Amino acid sequence: QVQLMESGGGLVQVGGSLRLSCAASGSIFRINSMAWYRQVPGKQRELVAVIISGGSTNYADPVKGRFTISRDNVKNTVYLEMNILKSEDTGIYYCKVIARPYTSWLPSEYWGQGTQVTVSS
Repeated sequence: QVQLMESGGGLVQVGGSLRLSCAASGSIFRINSMAWYRQVPGKQRELVAVIISGGSTNYADPVKGRFTISRDNVKNTVYLEMNILKSEDTGIYYCKVIARPYTSWLPSEYWGQGTQVTVSS
């Protein structure tokens, strides 16, 4: 199986920066994609950014130009560099990995436990 460990959330002022990390561990044969989602109370979890195995990235419109997703293939870790933070960036950030473990022929979806990001004005 695959386990995800997130870190890096916290409290920051408007205009500040934070860097989130999500490390995947376990019996991993291949990671297809790694992504960050955000959820606020009363709303569905929404995609923030995704990076696929070839390195291509995609961002939600509200974070384009401010957030950068990157990946360390050796460490099986995905990062989200968040700059020029706004109050509307507040939420719980979840890491999602689509990976194939050695114990399966098919990839599965794995979620982290979530990390709180609070942007105060």
